[in-house]
Amino acid sequence: MIPLSLILDNIRSAYNVGSIFRSSDAAGVAKIYLCGFTPTPAIKTALGAEATVPWEHSAKTWRLLKKLKAEGVHLYALELGKGSKNLFTFKPEFPCALILGHERKGVNKSLLKYVDATLQIPMHGMKESLNVAVATGIAIYYMRNR
Repeated sequence: MIPLSLILDNIRSAYNVGSIFRSSDAAGVAKIYLCGFTPTPAIKTALGAEATVPWEHSAKTWRLLKKLKAEGVHLYALELGKGSKNLFTFKPEFPCALILGHERKGVNKSLLKYVDATLQIPMHGMKESLNVAVATGIAIYYMRNR
């Protein structure tokens, strides 16, 4: 188990959530917070990981971020944008939580004021981004090995 939690903010697809649970179980993520309208994971894709990775629902993401910050948790957002740091050269501080956002809109901009850093996965092709479940898998394995 690593001192890394995930905050899934307004992710639409239960299948993406299920895939994130499965990757989180494999990587040893400590906890997953389902925020806003993020659904519980699709059992078909989670394959039992919803029972092995602790999780809870939080209606208001900003309240959760304030609570975690007060507890000394470092907050990072996986989000493309000006000022985002390259995930692969970044050295996270632990304990930490990684915020992942809506499949099309990304992390809600109002939440970025709570984060210690915004991170991005460098893109080398024509597309600007990866599927949220794929990006999460890459990020948690990178952070695990730091």
